[in-house]
Order: sequence, then C-alpha cells, then structure tokens
Amino acid sequence: MSIDRRSFLYAGIGTAVLANSNRALAAASRKAQTRIVQNGRNVLMICVEDLRDVLGCYGNPVVKTPNIDRLAAKGVRFERAYCQFPVCNPSRSSFLTGLRPDTTGVLGNVVSMRELNPDVKTLPGLFHDNGYHTVRLGKIFHGTGEHDDPAAWDQMFDPDDSPAANTGESRNMTGGAVKWCSWRAAQCGDSDMSDGKIADITVDLLGKHRSEPFFIAAGFHKPHDPFNAPKKYFDMYPLNELVPVTDPSNKTAEPEIIFGSEWKKAFEKFTDHERKEFMRSYYACVSFTDAQIGKILDRLDRDNLWDNTIVLFLGDHGYNLGEHGWWNKNVLYEHSARVPMIAHVPGVTKGGGSTRGIVELVDLYPTLAHLCGLEHDFGLEGISFAPLIAEPAREWKEAAFTQVQRGDTAGRSVRNKRWRYTEWGDDGRRGKELYDHNNDPSEYFNLIDTPGLEDVQKSMKELLKNGRNKLVETMV
Repeated sequence: MSIDRRSFLYAGIGTAVLANSNRALAAASRKAQTRIVQNGRNVLMICVEDLRDVLGCYGNPVVKTPNIDRLAAKGVRFERAYCQFPVCNPSRSSFLTGLRPDTTGVLGNVVSMRELNPDVKTLPGLFHDNGYHTVRLGKIFHGTGEHDDPAAWDQMFDPDDSPAANTGESRNMTGGAVKWCSWRAAQCGDSDMSDGKIADITVDLLGKHRSEPFFIAAGFHKPHDPFNAPKKYFDMYPLNELVPVTDPSNKTAEPEIIFGSEWKKAFEKFTDHERKEFMRSYYACVSFTDAQIGKILDRLDRDNLWDNTIVLFLGDHGYNLGEHGWWNKNVLYEHSARVPMIAHVPGVTKGGGSTRGIVELVDLYPTLAHLCGLEHDFGLEGISFAPLIAEPAREWKEAAFTQVQRGDTAGRSVRNKRWRYTEWGDDGRRGKELYDHNNDPSEYFNLIDTPGLEDVQKSMKELLKNGRNKLVETMV
C-alpha cells in the first residue's frame, strides 16, 4: 500500500470509538513537529539480542546494569514496548522495514528478508540514501549475507571471539538434551569476546565520524545463548542468592501449542540448581553487555555527542525466565512479547522520564525518520511515536500486536492497557486466551469464556481481527 509521504499507518487502533483519540494524536503531532524534527541528527541504535526487562532502571533489584540505567537517566524509558514476533529474524525484519511479519513474510529464522522483499527500503537504507554514513556492527539484521541488507551499509563489522573466550568452566544445563542451553564462565577479558570487540570498534567509529551525519547500529549478541561471558560477571551473582520464579499451583492448564517445542520437556526436569544456573548465566551476560554499552556511553560523554545524537536502545524481543516453566522466547506471553526500550533525543528528552504509552517495534522506522526529517513513501505499517517522546504522559496507541507460528498454525495476540487476548488458528479454533493484567500480570489465569467478560472478549476479538489494518488520520 502506498500512502502520502507525510503519512503514517496507524496500525494499532481499529475501532470507531477511537476516532476522537486519533484526531487528538494527529493534532498533537502537528503541534510538536517543529520542536521535534531536526535535520542532521546522528543516530546510534543499540540492539541487544534476547534481552528482557531485567534491568535496574526497570525496577529489577538483582541484575546490575549501571550503564543502561544511566542511559535511562538521560532519556525516556518505555514501559509498554512490544515486538511483533518474539523470534530474532521475524522481529528484526519487521522493525527494520517498518512492516509487520505478515507483510514481510518472515515468520521464522531460516528465511531471507531480502529474498522475500527485494524492493523494500530498509531503515538503514533510508539513512544511507540521505547521505548518512551507515555502519553495522554485529547482529542488526538476523545475520550476514542473505539475511542482511549489504547495500544499506557503508561499513560492516563482524568480529569473532578470541581463543581465550573458549576457556573456563562450562556446563550444559540439560545434560545435552538441548544443545544451546549451556553456559561458560570464560577465563578472558571483555575484549576477547565478540561483543567486547563490537563495543571497542563502536567507540573508535564514534570518534572518527563525529563530524559527519552517521547512523551507527551496534548489535550485541548476549544474553542470547550460549550464555558465555567473562567469569567476573558470573561472580556477581552467587547461586545461593538467586530465587527462581514459582508458578502458582492453581494456574490455568496450558495447551501444548503455546510452547510448540520439545524443549519444554527438558525444562520440566530442571531442579532448583539448574534454574538458578540459568538465571545466573543470563544475568551475567546482561551485565557483561551492560559494561560494553558503558564504553560507548563514555565516548558519547567524552566527545559531547549527546547534543546531536539520537541514542535508541532496545531488545529485539523479550524472554521468559521460568515463568510458565519456559526458559526461552517464541511464546505469546507478556515477558516474551514485551521489550526494554530507551530513547534519548537531543533537545526533546528531559532525562529520567518514562512512559506507559503503548508502542510497537514496527514504529521505530517512522519514528527515526520523523525525528531526522527524512521523507519516505514506503507504506510503512508503524506510526512515529516522536510526540510521545516529547510528552511521555500523553495518551497514545490503544494496542500492540504480536504473533508466532506453530507449523501451519498462527498464534496472534493483542495487548491493550489492561487485557491480552490471543487466538490460535483461524478464529481461535485451536485455542483462545484472555488475561487481565490488572490482577494477573504474568498471565497465569486464562479468563476466556468467563461469565461477565463476554463484552471484553468480543471487543478484544474485534481489535485483534481488524485493528492492524485501519489507515487513520495522518500524524504530520
């Protein structure tokens, strides 16, 4: 679909009752545009793989993330940001094209975004075409080659681990049943690991290119499995101080299709020791990546780049750490669909703020284009949330949409301020779920067909069915 280049597809609201809200959003965006848009801003995008909101700035009292926390102190923290597909390739293909997974056709990790979408203009491609020096470090698209968009980048860096990164104590927590489920407390320094090298190169590039417009995307691999990090980060989390999640004994039974993997059987065999090991190794990797981000923030401080650089930090999707007995992603529960995200925009963010406005990762493309004054007419399926960055307390999107795939069966979920509604298969023929976040934030009690909630179920079903496909008023 092609729309006027000043328009954005508002793909989260699909009901007539929201018409007044849409008009208010449009008016606010027009009013704020002069203050928000600024040509020539640099962009530094920091994308962390498999990162959920176990961060100090998100209220986690255990995980040590002082550098991400100080970035949050300079920007706006998003409390309700959602991915469109909680798996690496579909999620990244979506937010780097501004299109939803059903549009890109990328519903798994083995397919190529570029092969399925040969003519799409990606987010870095837009900046490249507008004279920005574009650089990719590590994992931004799902990988290199056919998974990447080489024409969009002026430079690409994919450093490998040094041999020292493969030393030190290690263990597979499933006895080898799940190959990826392992950790290593490496006897090495930070810069012996690929993520450490990515940070070092990013620091160098920020110095070299600070006098020209740049779009630098630094993609960190950890805390993605295998959970390998220098030993000093493991030492930060003694096993006897960690407390695994305990699911309520009276939770609603979960159909097998929710997980769609034999891994669940291996996770069910975990003892408390394995649960604590998994938490420790994941937390260690988070703190390791936090330290690498700290190097980059130090360079921004040293060269005073905060005044002309947008810094966007995000996880590509969430992750379950034992909730529902699941230790991975690719489920339609809140912890897998929700992502941490922080934005610093010079001249706009006041620092230390947060917003509960609902945003989606598919919104990133139009937002960065909006903030940098770059025009486009690519029929994007997201909406610029630049006005929300400027006014974090304002009303915003009604809902966010996330999906997964189980063979030929699609799972589709919609989340608004209070409810999550999910259908498996056409019209929910393989299952439906309804969760009340006011009373059940971890989604243990499925209220589908509960007496008294018929109207809620009906409205959420309508939102899921039609909410993504409504073109409403232009935002600018």
